[in-house]
Amino acid sequence: MKCTLSELRNKEIINIKTGERLGYVDDVEFDTDDQTVKAFIVYGRARFFGLFGRDDDIIITCRDIEVIGVDTMLISVGEAELAKRRSSGLKNLLK
Repeated sequence: MKCTLSELRNKEIINIKTGERLGYVDDVEFDTDDQTVKAFIVYGRARFFGLFGRDDDIIITCRDIEVIGVDTMLISVGEAELAKRRSSGLKNLLK
């Protein structure tokens, strides 16, 4: 399946282990050395209309993706792992 970044941005991400709707793809992490996509980033939800900042971003690696459908992207990540990723950030996850 070929998919453009603009098509990915319109797909809702759902965690099939928890049933949680995580949002939409906001950014992509590329590795320029081997020309591969390393992770998708979902920006954290705004707190009180953005006046109090945002929650931590969610990092979704390519190995977490189970299915990319027409309207959704289904991932499989445990709740504890997802919480750790929100707090640790992308650099620690990809090491």
